[in-house]
Amino acid sequence: MKITPYRIKKGIRYFKHYGAKAFFNRLRDKMEPEDVPYAPWYEKYRADSEELARQSKQEGKLAYRPLVSIVVPCYQTPETYLREMLDSVRAQSYANWQLCLADATPTDEVSKVVEDYRQQYQEQRICYRRLQENRGIAANTNAGMELAEGEWIALLDHDDLLAPEALFEMVQFMNREPEAELIYSDEDQVEETKKGLRHKNPHFKPDFSPDLLRSNNYITHFLCVKRGTAGKAGGMRETFDGAQDYDFILRCTELAAKVGHVPKVLYHWRVHSNSTADNPLSKMYAYEAGQRALQEHLERSGQPGQVSQSVHFGYYRIKYPVAGTPLVSILIPNKDQAGTLKRCIESLEQSTWQHYEVIIIENNSQEEETFRYYRELCGIDREIHREGRKLYCEGALPGGQPVKVVVWEGAFNYSAINNFGASYAKGEYYVLLNNDIEIITEDWLEEMLGNCQRPEVGIVGARLYYPDNTIQHAGIVVGIDGIAANMFPGLRRGQEGYFHKAAIQLNYCAVTAACLMVPSKIYALVHGLEERLSVAFNDLDFCLRVRREGYLVVYDPYVEAYHYESKSRGIEDTKEKVRRFGEEIEFIRTRWIDLLKEGDPYYNPNFSLKKCNYALKP
Repeated sequence: MKITPYRIKKGIRYFKHYGAKAFFNRLRDKMEPEDVPYAPWYEKYRADSEELARQSKQEGKLAYRPLVSIVVPCYQTPETYLREMLDSVRAQSYANWQLCLADATPTDEVSKVVEDYRQQYQEQRICYRRLQENRGIAANTNAGMELAEGEWIALLDHDDLLAPEALFEMVQFMNREPEAELIYSDEDQVEETKKGLRHKNPHFKPDFSPDLLRSNNYITHFLCVKRGTAGKAGGMRETFDGAQDYDFILRCTELAAKVGHVPKVLYHWRVHSNSTADNPLSKMYAYEAGQRALQEHLERSGQPGQVSQSVHFGYYRIKYPVAGTPLVSILIPNKDQAGTLKRCIESLEQSTWQHYEVIIIENNSQEEETFRYYRELCGIDREIHREGRKLYCEGALPGGQPVKVVVWEGAFNYSAINNFGASYAKGEYYVLLNNDIEIITEDWLEEMLGNCQRPEVGIVGARLYYPDNTIQHAGIVVGIDGIAANMFPGLRRGQEGYFHKAAIQLNYCAVTAACLMVPSKIYALVHGLEERLSVAFNDLDFCLRVRREGYLVVYDPYVEAYHYESKSRGIEDTKEKVRRFGEEIEFIRTRWIDLLKEGDPYYNPNFSLKKCNYALKP
């Protein structure tokens, strides 16, 4: 990394805001290697014997020390896997646990192993129940829950493993966040090798993301639920065997006062020939059950929507219908570039949703071709002035949609320009759209409206591509590069990234204003875009203020468009630009310092703050 006066100045500002520790961590991020392999990373960061001993001493000092009942349904579990699972529970640094085994094996092979294990270790915390018949994983799990005496229930598969610090980390979280009623952790996979168990395929998860959960059961393991919440949910349901955990999690999250997340790998999912992890085709029925569970979740939530399976097993798409025929106001700032604007407008004319208006905000264009195109759009040959405001012209598109060209005479200020344009808008929903966008999804407005009409949603963003068919934007993460960055830049169209995140609907803290939809009432609630941010970060700040009001920001990959923005656009190559950019960085850091320090809730802290592809942090 080359040292320049500008970078030194940025470094001083960063040091001022975050302090020495954060500054040197940031410096380390900047110099991290290109690729971080997981297996050695796991060995480096796993809790060692010294840390586990510290936890064992620390647990007695915890104010809240609940009994955690770990429920395991067993069925013909190989002895090696069973003993390793039992060992992983006994190795917990948190001692106040109960292991509830519900065994549906028709022979006594499992019971003998369990009895021998209990005798060997004189382990009274292991409870065993032999079931009369195998009624399926849901009913067998419920039988295990009936043995549970703890205030919390944790779920563990019979051939999987817990990290030795799993319960301690969960209980520590319970002490920090007493309102949490469901908590989950990160996880990985383990497989047998000649050198022992190998850790691979880590799943580092975000904090609770309702839209991600509706796209995929990302929560899975390690799951702890308050027993009262599990009881209200009704336990597991046999009709959803194969996806019984997904159905259970959906019902519990509907009831839980708060859903918590421990961003550490506390669960190891064993990979073998019969496991879903290694052979998805072995449980096709599970994905159909997951689709039904998700459909029922929507019905319980009073949310219309149609669930379909994606081409990737275990991933789903929900199509939210549009209620009524709301008017959408599309706001497009423009300066010259008549050809670029024309391409944008022509793509809008292909929209299957017809109830929209277009408001072009003219800003200091110089080329006569631009004004000629405005007049062509409006169907007139001269400009019009009205009510003390400068309305260059108005008319209708070929489909009958109203179009206005209004004039912002001040210097370029993206925020002020859009706020000015919004003052002319009549729609219930606004679309902020750059003039260099070409929409390629014909039902894009229906797709955005269906999401934006959900009462919990405040903003919906799109998947944008460069002209070379690589991704320009697939959501924004706060903290990358010191402030924020678009995710998956350069990923080829058709590729989907880490756990398909470029191609499934989920929540982010922000999306780009190059193409986003927001209800007009929410735009008004937060007073539009921040005009002190004239060029950079105004969309980031806008989304964060909408989130602060309690609304979700949704990334919708099923709305696709080309963004003809140069990949080199935005370089601050003059003193004036550098000064302005620095001031805008300072503004964001001052306003959102707490979020920048705590980290983006939708981005796991184990990920790099240098790369934008969910790469592992060293």
